[in-house]
Amino acid sequence: MKLQNERFNTMKSRLPLALSVSAAAALTLTGCVVDTSAPTPSGSDAKLGGSLTVACGAMEDWCQAMTDAFEKKTGVSTDFVRLSSGETVARLNAAKDMPEFDVWHGGPADGYGAAADAGLLEAYDSPNAEKIPAKYKSKDGSWNGVYVGVLGFCSNQAVLDKLGAKAPESWADLLDPKLKGQVSTAHPSTSGTAFTTLWTQVTLANGDEDAALAYMRKLHNNVLQYSKSGTAPGQTAGRGEVAVGLVFSHDCVKYKEEGMKDLVVAFPDEGTGYEIGGVAMVKGTDNPAAAKAYIDWALTPEAQEIGATVGSYQVPTNPEAKTDDRMVDLSSVKLVDYDFAKAAAEKPKLTKRFDAEIAPQPKE
Repeated sequence: MKLQNERFNTMKSRLPLALSVSAAAALTLTGCVVDTSAPTPSGSDAKLGGSLTVACGAMEDWCQAMTDAFEKKTGVSTDFVRLSSGETVARLNAAKDMPEFDVWHGGPADGYGAAADAGLLEAYDSPNAEKIPAKYKSKDGSWNGVYVGVLGFCSNQAVLDKLGAKAPESWADLLDPKLKGQVSTAHPSTSGTAFTTLWTQVTLANGDEDAALAYMRKLHNNVLQYSKSGTAPGQTAGRGEVAVGLVFSHDCVKYKEEGMKDLVVAFPDEGTGYEIGGVAMVKGTDNPAAAKAYIDWALTPEAQEIGATVGSYQVPTNPEAKTDDRMVDLSSVKLVDYDFAKAAAEKPKLTKRFDAEIAPQPKE
């Protein structure tokens, strides 16, 4: 696997452009064929080369499939580091003077908004963004949506049966005393998924953050643990360690297909939040041509159809991309009016309150 552990501890160093040109010439002399059909950024005659590192916020096999496909198509050496949304923003901020990533791909849009507000992303008006509905992209071009996922309850029916509890179908159901210590969720300071849960409560409370935190405080009584990663609670439920995990529904579907047969998906009656998985260029990347090409490609049907091939059933944002029957029907679920821009603006303050008033961030 091309995930490079050394990049966790050191800033990446790139070969000079002259060396890249020499390497390309050497490949030509040895008879290697370069794919001349590889995409190049609109309005640029720069040739693609060098390397690209992606901060990836989706499932690891999704990240691997995406970076492999882009490398095969373009010849750009592409690797990834799997990070939660909060971790990505923290890493981008810590290394803003010498970025260790070129592109951010996957993970909820409110994290992208927070990064854009902090000046960590470079706006890019991709020609392929024209195909993406306006509700799935930022107005300033700082990020574009590549998929949609819906927050749901991933319940283990076998565990529920032992507890004599019913599968939750509402946010109120999660407060059932029978579920004490039986709910797994990520922490909103580190996970975009968990922040979606928190902002959903704010939205359901008509913007009243005190009321939202009051609900989360009650839910805390039933939470066994807070993970860093938003996908982990689905696995915890699938293994039977808890009765319910709070995840995006496509993750629960994936785990069930992989053998966790007791899992069932439900969506809260009151309404639920959703994510727009994004893609964006990191400010200060030293390979902007390849970064733009990656974004161009990520917005195409070709790229967005890859997810389903590795069991990731998010709904594509490009209307020309094929869908799968295992993807959630967005028209069949009651979605809250999720304000991504406001969520991004309020995220630092709200997560700080969660840390202080409900639970600190997990250390591992």
